[in-house]
Amino acid sequence: MATITFREATLEDKPKLLQFEQQLIAYERPFDSILKEDCTYYDLDYLIQSNEAKLIVATANNHLIACGYAKIIKAKPYHTIDTYTYMGFMYVDPDFRGQGIIQTIIEELKQWSISLKIFETRLEVYSDNESAIKAYQKKGFINRMIEMKMKLK
Repeated sequence: MATITFREATLEDKPKLLQFEQQLIAYERPFDSILKEDCTYYDLDYLIQSNEAKLIVATANNHLIACGYAKIIKAKPYHTIDTYTYMGFMYVDPDFRGQGIIQTIIEELKQWSISLKIFETRLEVYSDNESAIKAYQKKGFINRMIEMKMKLK
């Protein structure tokens, strides 16, 4: 079994991260009928270069196998907190799933948030994505709000 290491993403990682993004979108497409055919989710330059975000990658044998980010978000003025971190782009190569890699990435992102004196983090997950929900609950996430939609025509 390959040794898995974790580090911050660099601009040199962008080609593989773009592949991960498209694989994640393809996986999520059945959960969301309104996704455009040719779409992207993330501003990778920002996530890699900003002091307001941290993008972690996991590698095995010097090949990227997973990623996840956290970025600082200003809370709504009516909340009791000023800021929180938002986590996203949680992706693991199918050959490496089930090894706790996302759990480690989440832990590193939590520690980054805490180091900034930010003590709440959030993420979004499709309500039908049961495997992701279970993984996030295992790490301590709880449901906060349900977003609902309705077609008007």
